[in-house]
Amino acid sequence: MTFEEAKKLNETMITEEHLLLHALNVCYAMGAMAKHFGEDADHWKAIGILHDYDYEKYPEEHLQHTKEPLLAAGVPEEDVRAILSHGYGHCNDVEPLTDLEKSLYTVDELTGIIQACARMRPKGITDLEIKSFMKKFKDKKFAAKCDRDLIINGCAMLGMEVKDVAEICIEGMKEHAEELQLLGTEG
Repeated sequence: MTFEEAKKLNETMITEEHLLLHALNVCYAMGAMAKHFGEDADHWKAIGILHDYDYEKYPEEHLQHTKEPLLAAGVPEEDVRAILSHGYGHCNDVEPLTDLEKSLYTVDELTGIIQACARMRPKGITDLEIKSFMKKFKDKKFAAKCDRDLIINGCAMLGMEVKDVAEICIEGMKEHAEELQLLGTEG
């Protein structure tokens, strides 16, 4: 499934702007992670855009209304499994096993903190450096709803440090700052 196909499929279920923006943040972070691992960025972006496919309609039953509709839409079974794996430990017991699955599990929460950090800056994400991000990451009151333990666990699964994963994601998201509405107050 291509990114464009996945984006169109996602838009059949997700209409709220903040959820569409979140899906795009995750998708571009996933594209950057794919490049890091030498994988197909378009494919990983497609997984990222679809990761919250059922969330708007079923927030209390997230990922319980994902498998069958996506399979019926032609999404390959391994891609559906990857999407389900980002709910490991809080929505289901589908353990992330591949770099793709571990990345999705990690960046779903991580991009929330990156996005919040960028929104506070005059130049948004365009000049966000890892040092500034890590300062906010360590402040548990900042973007408090983002599960830092999950991010740390996900990075451990990847065998990477939080700062390294965050840096990859920030760089991937910078390329799409305007689309992600992360140009800041001066942008």
